[in-house]
Amino acid sequence: MDKKKKIVFVVPEITAGGAERVMTFLAQNLSKSHFDVSLWAAGYEKNTVYNIDGINVKYFNRPRVLTATPSFFFALLKNRPNIVVSSISHLNTVMGLLSIFFPKTKFIGREANVLSVQAKFYKKRTGILGKIPLTKIGYKFLDIILCQSKDMYNDMKANQDIPPNKMRIINNPITDAFILKTPNEEKNDVVKFITVARLKKQKGHERIIRAISKLNFPYQYTIIGDGTEKDNLFNLIEELGIKKNIIHIPYTNEVPRYLAESDFFLQGAYVEGFPNCLLESCSIGTPVIAYRAPGGLNEIMEDGVNGLVADSQEEYIQNIIKAATELEWDPKEVNYSVFKKFNKEIILNKYEELFLELV
Repeated sequence: MDKKKKIVFVVPEITAGGAERVMTFLAQNLSKSHFDVSLWAAGYEKNTVYNIDGINVKYFNRPRVLTATPSFFFALLKNRPNIVVSSISHLNTVMGLLSIFFPKTKFIGREANVLSVQAKFYKKRTGILGKIPLTKIGYKFLDIILCQSKDMYNDMKANQDIPPNKMRIINNPITDAFILKTPNEEKNDVVKFITVARLKKQKGHERIIRAISKLNFPYQYTIIGDGTEKDNLFNLIEELGIKKNIIHIPYTNEVPRYLAESDFFLQGAYVEGFPNCLLESCSIGTPVIAYRAPGGLNEIMEDGVNGLVADSQEEYIQNIIKAATELEWDPKEVNYSVFKKFNKEIILNKYEELFLELV
């Protein structure tokens, strides 16, 4: 029997986030007969929020990826894995640069965003570092750039000068936590909306809040997530006079339950990598009302089957009204629309095929 291939997944921390969830899921579910898997985190064990049962986890106990870089180098020197899979652009950049010293190891960077659009929401670095295109340099040394969506693939090709032979598209999987809900036979008088996302500008909470403030029927809007935009968003909620309709939950490990109890998921993001929240909501059977945005939306959404997509604020408001008052939604159809494409067996098989191909 062939010797197991040694795979190391690397993340900044195992905190709440789509990239962290997917990397943890992969580390737990890859074939044990073919792969010897470890998960490395630059940060601290105390910040771990996902189930890591059955995973060999190593914490480097550093506050930032940059300060963990020397430790990564010596751990790679000691362990000599066959494949290293990192996620999130700054960590991918570091791993790309470290790959120069480990020519026998294959390095895969799993990108988490459409970088050219994402860059609009971040301040540019100043000084000497701001003039050095570190991401482009680091990515050049990676063996494979893993894109979550077609939009991401096209953006990488156009703006990062990555040749197509170094890129693959593998979408995110539906994890075991998100199973079909039991339909509610009685229609609620109050329509329940939900959004699960970090509170930052690119997630578009502000335009959702402005949209629902125009509704003329009873509703409840649950926001799950925390972040730098919290104060601005709740000042806006107060200003619009809709505080009584809002429930805020900074963090919970019961997201599946809240999704199942909701009638519609409201998506406001200006850009995504591959929106796990949409995938998870649909897999539970809760349809989505979304703004059109780059990053996997077209691969997930089936208009009128698992939700509606809008190109403007006015259309978004009309879609909410239409979805909530005029259309009938079948949770089984909503679930099947994503299960047929993104169930865990399909996605895990794609990862395993890629790893075996590389080694």
